Amino acid sequence: MQTITIRAANSREALRQVRRELGEDALILSNRRAGDQVEMVAASSASMSPLTGEATERGGAAVPQMMQELHRLQAEIKGQIETLRRLPASDSRVEKVRRSMLRMGFGMTLVDQLVQHMPREGELAWIIQMLERNLRSVKGDRMIVEEGGVFALVGPTGVGKTTTVAKIAARAVVRFGAERMGLVTTDSYRVGAHEQLRIYGKILGVPVHTVKDAADLRLTLDGLRDKHLVLVDTMGMGQRDERVREQNDQLDALGVRRILMLNATSNLQTLEDVVRAYRTAQVVGCIPTKLDEALSMGGVVDTMIRHRLPLCYVANGQRVPEDLREAHVSALLHATFNSLETVGFSSGATLNFAHGTAAHA
Repeated sequence: MQTITIRAANSREALRQVRRELGEDALILSNRRAGDQVEMVAASSASMSPLTGEATERGGAAVPQMMQELHRLQAEIKGQIETLRRLPASDSRVEKVRRSMLRMGFGMTLVDQLVQHMPREGELAWIIQMLERNLRSVKGDRMIVEEGGVFALVGPTGVGKTTTVAKIAARAVVRFGAERMGLVTTDSYRVGAHEQLRIYGKILGVPVHTVKDAADLRLTLDGLRDKHLVLVDTMGMGQRDERVREQNDQLDALGVRRILMLNATSNLQTLEDVVRAYRTAQVVGCIPTKLDEALSMGGVVDTMIRHRLPLCYVANGQRVPEDLREAHVSALLHATFNSLETVGFSSGATLNFAHGTAAHA
């Protein structure tokens, strides 16, 4: 049996090429996505006929039963071809949207859920609207700076925890004074890590407490109970480091709320690893960092939506405290899509990503 493999931008184009190569009676043996393309494996009905003869010679019944199933599938595929023929040519723009979003770093699961509900008059602007409705956000200044309490910033090495601690601390010092602020670092392993925070603390007039273990952290936090806000700069560890779980358990035991730092330059798979490693019930928000370095931000937006991580701030540089901004979902999404044309809006729809459904108000 001879087969051919066709790769095309979408199912319509793949089926058209199969028909051109093998004729109307071609049998589709497999149909799957390969990256941002559709891959079809097909065979002509003539090349399948020896299977029937071979089965007859062997006296077998299984292969003729298989042939009946193949012919049933063939009829079904023909019906799909006719359906695709009747679809207006503008449907190819759905594939354009799909490919654009995949290039921007969005994952296949989220993209497929969106485009299957996308109205023809909406296109990318409708996509942005749906993402905006499903991207949760909180006011970072209100939840952290104004309400106060103990917050730890967690995430892998190099994501910008220490700098972000300094940025938030500067906001708190301006509002409540240095005497109401507490800074703690658990990173006593990396050379110079606690020194960096001490430099920021000296500039702000806030002492920095270095702790070595869970017991030391408990004692330190007890001694800072009179402070309005205490920020804990945690040790940076790769998301697959076994010490991440130990850190999670220690902070959970002390009831410390966490802000998860997400590197916007990371790909979707890496961000998934980070969330799985660091996410607990005490993670109350996230901050995407290095937006100024990211070529595309689809991965971090996708991660926040699917894991329902509230957006607190966005960090887009090293300057303290300037390069930390309050969460603005619309601005973030339009920056994500700023290189693509958006046309038209379709109002009144909301997606339930947990169940993969769409409802129209």
